[in-house]
Amino acid sequence: MRIVIIGLSITSSWGNGHATTYRALVKELSKLGHDIIFLEKDVPWYAPHRDLPDPEFCRLGLYKTNEELWQDYHAEVAGADAVIVGSYVQQGVDVGQWVLKTATGIRAFYDIDTPVTLAKLERGDYEYISPSLIAQYDMYLSFTGGPVLQHLENYYGSPAAKALFCSVDPEHYYPEGKTTAWELGYLGTFSTDRQPTVNELLCKTSIALPEGRFVVAGPQYPDAVNWPVNVERIEHLPPALHRDFYNKQKFTLNVTRADMIAAGYSPSVRLFEAAACGVPIISDYWDGLTSIFEEGKEILIARSYDDVLGYLKISDEERTAIGNNARKKILKYHTAKARAAELVAYFEGSLKNKVQNV
Repeated sequence: MRIVIIGLSITSSWGNGHATTYRALVKELSKLGHDIIFLEKDVPWYAPHRDLPDPEFCRLGLYKTNEELWQDYHAEVAGADAVIVGSYVQQGVDVGQWVLKTATGIRAFYDIDTPVTLAKLERGDYEYISPSLIAQYDMYLSFTGGPVLQHLENYYGSPAAKALFCSVDPEHYYPEGKTTAWELGYLGTFSTDRQPTVNELLCKTSIALPEGRFVVAGPQYPDAVNWPVNVERIEHLPPALHRDFYNKQKFTLNVTRADMIAAGYSPSVRLFEAAACGVPIISDYWDGLTSIFEEGKEILIARSYDDVLGYLKISDEERTAIGNNARKKILKYHTAKARAAELVAYFEGSLKNKVQNV
């Protein structure tokens, strides 16, 4: 198929998790023989931080204005078998309306931020999607599964809401047997709703274990955050260094945004990346987590720093087994190859329906 994706960014992972998701998915779609062009707005905050300026698995188109997008890529969109518009695309409502008028193939919205999107819609904030557009897109691809899919169909009128979770590329994320540098680490961009949990599960733990070594990696943390002395800080960590980062931890921490917790069934890409590296994960709890990983066998769930302290004391044998079990689960169900196959199946089903309804 000829597929056009208009997304937040595939060239820069700075301050967003979209790039790694798009890279893994598009790479596998390309391996399946599909022709993909990724269209991305050329914005000043990503320009200096492009860690993949020329992806080899797709064609890339940068545009500075919507008018430029509409003029330069009209033929690509009109002739595509499927066009995907992603969440957080600037002026995404205008872009979506243009795609709906221009595209003759499948028109899909890919929401990498579903719980955030739904919260914005409830506030009347139509930054990149509106209720009327949801009903007009042929398909709503959602990072969140579970009851949210029925809500998108029944309340917002989506003709087909489908789960398309994030995924991981096992060629980039795998165990390396490195020497441990930290007892516990966390990778994530700063957010005000996650920081209290980071403080509870990592900072309080580090204070209780002053001889321990801890690390927090990610951009946009304000200077006002008071890190304990044994918590190392790393600014933006590009995806090329994620595997090394995870493999140097005894345990890694997963912390979930409030909107994701409220919606449930919203696994993050960091969760899958860490698991693919065989690093045992300590996570906060949200509905749907145990439908992906088995608690105690494949993941450890913490509600307080006392829980974390207990987990840090388990034997190396048990710790290794938990990491290996999670890795097996990821390699079976949550690779980018598996996700690409799901997407193609969704598209083929939609195309079949279009033909039958003509």
